[in-house]
Amino acid sequence: MMQSLITWNHFDSYYFDNLKKLNRADAERAISQLKTLQEIRDHKIHEQRKERMQKEAAAKTPAATLPDLKNKFITLLQGGVTGAKRGYALEDVLQTLAKLSSLDATEPFRVNGEQIDGSVKYDGEHYLVEAKWQDKAASNEAVYQFAGKIEGKMYGRGIFVSIHGFSEHVVSSLVAGKAIKTIFVDGGDLIVVLEGFIGFTEMLDRKIKSAQTKGLIYIDAMTGKSKL
Repeated sequence: MMQSLITWNHFDSYYFDNLKKLNRADAERAISQLKTLQEIRDHKIHEQRKERMQKEAAAKTPAATLPDLKNKFITLLQGGVTGAKRGYALEDVLQTLAKLSSLDATEPFRVNGEQIDGSVKYDGEHYLVEAKWQDKAASNEAVYQFAGKIEGKMYGRGIFVSIHGFSEHVVSSLVAGKAIKTIFVDGGDLIVVLEGFIGFTEMLDRKIKSAQTKGLIYIDAMTGKSKL
């Protein structure tokens, strides 16, 4: 309708010339003003869209290179950062790895009181991420809590990262008689990716394939064999 008004060029002579109830100059002026307002609005929308696209592109651009991430991870392994800050640093490493692999990664967030350490979109599916940096293998409690977070999501899937791995009991209790929705990643898997032996997406693909075809959720990213 707006487009029809600003391109209007039919002025019925009966009303404008014969009855002289309408003034052609006033009508043309009103249409010109309306066209100017439309151009201003279109320009503003274009600039807003351009700014949004720039922000989205910047958010997807990794802030570091693979060697940078490797050095950061080694510093973490050597105890350069401790406590909760070490966990946050691990989240950042995972986020940047995903971006370097051109994956859509979401930063940590809270929803319905649940803390989510981020998410990664891989092969059309969104995977929630849990990043744990503790001084021992991940416990049943932490794994069960994460499984609960996944269950509350549509077609929920997850990637649980525990630097010091998982015990046999944790793995067996998660898969026994249950639908498999989570893959396990440990520090060794991250090292081979950061060293450049395999890519981040290749590591995910191998683990997802193993879980889907063999029911194994904790395998060596290089050999494809179970770690237990």
